[in-house]
Amino acid sequence: MAHRSSGTHMHQETNSTTAASRVQRGLLNLWHPVLPSYMVTDTPTGITRLSEDIVLWRDASGQVRAVEDRCPHRGARLSLGWNLGDKVACWYHGVEVDGSGVVADVPALASSTLVGKKCLKSYPVTELGGAIFLWFSDCTERAPEPLSVPKEMTDEAFSGFLCMQNWKCNYRYAIDNVMDLMHGSYLHSKSHSMAEGNKQAEMAVRPTDTGLLFEKAGQRGVNFDWVEFGKTTAVWMRLSVPYQKKYGGGEFFIVGFVTPVDEANCQVYFWRIREASGFALSVWKFLYRNRLEGLHWDVLEQDRLVIESLAANARAKENLYSHDLGLVRVRRLMENAAREQVESEHAALATQPAPA
Repeated sequence: MAHRSSGTHMHQETNSTTAASRVQRGLLNLWHPVLPSYMVTDTPTGITRLSEDIVLWRDASGQVRAVEDRCPHRGARLSLGWNLGDKVACWYHGVEVDGSGVVADVPALASSTLVGKKCLKSYPVTELGGAIFLWFSDCTERAPEPLSVPKEMTDEAFSGFLCMQNWKCNYRYAIDNVMDLMHGSYLHSKSHSMAEGNKQAEMAVRPTDTGLLFEKAGQRGVNFDWVEFGKTTAVWMRLSVPYQKKYGGGEFFIVGFVTPVDEANCQVYFWRIREASGFALSVWKFLYRNRLEGLHWDVLEQDRLVIESLAANARAKENLYSHDLGLVRVRRLMENAAREQVESEHAALATQPAPA
């Protein structure tokens, strides 16, 4: 019995360690935005996301294909090669791989046992709002579910612009930043949208069907006063901030995603959105392109400078207070999700027959 107990304890420790690594690198079985759509053309494009090297290209119909950025022959980067439509060819020896990760041809040989073999991981792809999303599955290769995002990204009553920026930090710090309501009144106090409101506040958190809503008690529509965290088939955040009257007034929405590149770098994707139509929409788009976009970038740059200045182990030395309740809850949600993923993977692998 003592031996069994010890084994169980070791298994729990392994799960905990693996879960900690999983949440640090990025949750799986989710859609993650990986690039703005315009950045993938007919030339193979190599990227790293969630610490995985990936090559993307568009086939003859314009559909994005995505597979591991590794030639199955000798490991050269396929992103250095050629786009052959539904296939990509390695620059090193010409080996051709299709969009499902199957070797289509080894031109240096009259016949090869590699042909017809699935040698590379492939990634389901969808595009929405001017961005390319990939489905990152775990080792069980779970089939993707439809991308589910807030209505502001899909409802025709809303219109917006995508902003993407690379940050030199772990992605979790970028999520923490969005879940921090009070920083708007200080870091962004001279901005076009967060100059008003109290510099003290009481916070409240309440559950939603997809996550939680974190808000300032008794203040709405004045500053950065609420944020929603959701985990559907993607992890996203939604919030609204008011424009000052001299910039047209009214609120605009932000729907944000943070995609890990590796454990020390990430990408932030923010859709800046407004509910408008007709002349009002035309006016907002004109103001955005000619005046507001630069002001939005100023705010994002302030965030980036502060978050990139944090030490890699800053989380271990924090002294949190009540305003941090939202980010604490989100951290817990993500850590629990990572633990559940790892346990599910281990259970699935345990039922697989041993190799012959």
